Amino acid sequence: MKCASLFTYEIDEKEIALEDINRQLVEKITLEENSIGIIMCHPEFILSGTLKYICENLPFEVVGITTASQAVNGEAGELILTLFVMTSDDVTFRTGFTESLLDGLEQPTRDAYKIASEGMNGEPKLALRCPPALIKYPGDAFPGIWSEILPNTPNFGTFAVDDTVEFETSETIYKEQTSKEKMSFVLCYGNINPRFLVSSLPDDNLLQYKGEFTKAQGQHVCEINNINAYQYFEELGLGTDGVPSNSFLFLPFFIDFRKSINYDGIRVMRVLLSFTDEGAAVFRGNMEEGSHFTLSRYTAGDVNATTIELMEKINKMENVNGLLSFSCIVRRMVLGAQSLDELENVKNSVNQDIPFMAGYACGEICPTTVKEGAIANRYHNYSVVCLII
Repeated sequence: MKCASLFTYEIDEKEIALEDINRQLVEKITLEENSIGIIMCHPEFILSGTLKYICENLPFEVVGITTASQAVNGEAGELILTLFVMTSDDVTFRTGFTESLLDGLEQPTRDAYKIASEGMNGEPKLALRCPPALIKYPGDAFPGIWSEILPNTPNFGTFAVDDTVEFETSETIYKEQTSKEKMSFVLCYGNINPRFLVSSLPDDNLLQYKGEFTKAQGQHVCEINNINAYQYFEELGLGTDGVPSNSFLFLPFFIDFRKSINYDGIRVMRVLLSFTDEGAAVFRGNMEEGSHFTLSRYTAGDVNATTIELMEKINKMENVNGLLSFSCIVRRMVLGAQSLDELENVKNSVNQDIPFMAGYACGEICPTTVKEGAIANRYHNYSVVCLII
């Protein structure tokens, strides 16, 4: 497997943007029999038509998302388009695009997989997912469906995002098409050995507040420690007049999903979205009754430190051909005026002979454990996830 990272800042002059990409492509890599591109861009590239023009004129298919900030080797910025190319003689790539997911996830996903995998034997070695930012579904519903379809395939990916408050301009990308309600994906078959890293916050950030979800269903936690969920948080000073306090956005929950069939002892982070009229806490992902949680604090220093630590781990690995790294958009918010710091740290910390692409996500998909017959594909909040190829 060979990889290369490409970029352009040219939004309005689409011919110049394509020249930027093609020049770097020739300089950095020789395409082998099979190639694929993972693309990320600011939504302005869609509005200008430049994304469509680039995708129509590339010698390989692409899938991807919009995002708020990105980085590749030597570059980090906001109004930028980045492209991560993978090429190989012994890895086959199959791409797909679901129909609209507004009326349900399962059937459109199964239909798209059936089309994309036609003629292939066995499960792929890796699946790359780019779901839309549909808040109506719990985030872990997406890797959950794929784990049912492909129980032995690790899933990695990122939800579309942008730099607006409600993510209203975020879109997924498939070839020259974009959508706010469809999921694009890549299936990788053959000689590929993906490795994964996940980091959120240091253990010494954990606060004294701990609890058990004593009554929960889906995204809703009705009771914590046998009392109404809203009442529990109100007593902690974290809720007023039926809504979470402003501090909740930056208050991560470490969840211990000990009742999961593929529980691996690794905690997953979740964000609390709101409360129902009945006082149930609504989370971004499904909550399991009986699971335990711990609250944590969150600072800009924590964001930068955990990212640098991950890059240093990757630098010590052997046989690294490329790196994809996605970070939760809330990590960018925590950085405030220094919103590019995390991506600058990726750019400056990772070995420069490793082609990489990094960007922000509205939820991150990455396994916490990859073992024969026991792959724990998880949905994450507040985290930075890495795919090492």
